[in-house]
Amino acid sequence: MTELADLLEIADGAVELAKSIIVSRDPGEITAKGDRDMASEVDFAVEAAVREYLAGMTPEIAFLGEEEGKSPQEGRFMWALDPVDGTANFVRGIPLCCVSLGLFDGKRCILGVVDLPFMDSRYHAVEGGGAYCGSRRIHASGTTDLSAAIVSIGDYAVGTDARVRNELRLAITGRLAGQVQRVRMWGTAALDLVWVAEGKTDACVILSNNPWDTSAGVVIAREAGARVVSASGSPHDIDSGETIAVTPGLLSQIVPLVQEQ
Repeated sequence: MTELADLLEIADGAVELAKSIIVSRDPGEITAKGDRDMASEVDFAVEAAVREYLAGMTPEIAFLGEEEGKSPQEGRFMWALDPVDGTANFVRGIPLCCVSLGLFDGKRCILGVVDLPFMDSRYHAVEGGGAYCGSRRIHASGTTDLSAAIVSIGDYAVGTDARVRNELRLAITGRLAGQVQRVRMWGTAALDLVWVAEGKTDACVILSNNPWDTSAGVVIAREAGARVVSASGSPHDIDSGETIAVTPGLLSQIVPLVQEQ
């Protein structure tokens, strides 16, 4: 396979292409994706353009996109794209949305690029190489006191059994609100993760996700020194149903709050 540095350059080009589409178009027609979920024309346009670009640059690597699914290639490596992470924000003109592109080696993400098109910020990491915002190396915070922590939580559930699934989310929100400095909800998993990586926040708790939502952000957070685990506390991988990223000094305090019955 092409060296990781070369693949990072390719991924950066793909994300730049995605950004150019997002900032130059209105959301366009909105397609319903079940109960209170949606995709915009821009989601589909970005995914189509990035899929075509990566097929030309890395034809041997499979591709998984949120809107159109997985390409037919089989093998060890796979790109995973969320074309607009935070579509509900994007269609309302809220600038908290991201392009998220990760590269899996088996079940582990080894490369990630996340761009905030309306905030002029791009994050990247490759396994073993540290995490960066632009050319600036970033690190998770050194917070150790839960009462000083800012923690973001992923979106509440929609769709099938949303009411039941949200009982857990509301309970965890309540436990966090009783002990941390502030709880935030940004509406984009990629942003949750890169802001933990940058030390803007101290932890994020995302209770349902797909590989395209979190792949890039997970490797960026990990390379910035954050611990990234599932709700069980086991290391995060492609099969994890939840994503908890936390600065190391708070890991033993945040995970029990999520696990508490």
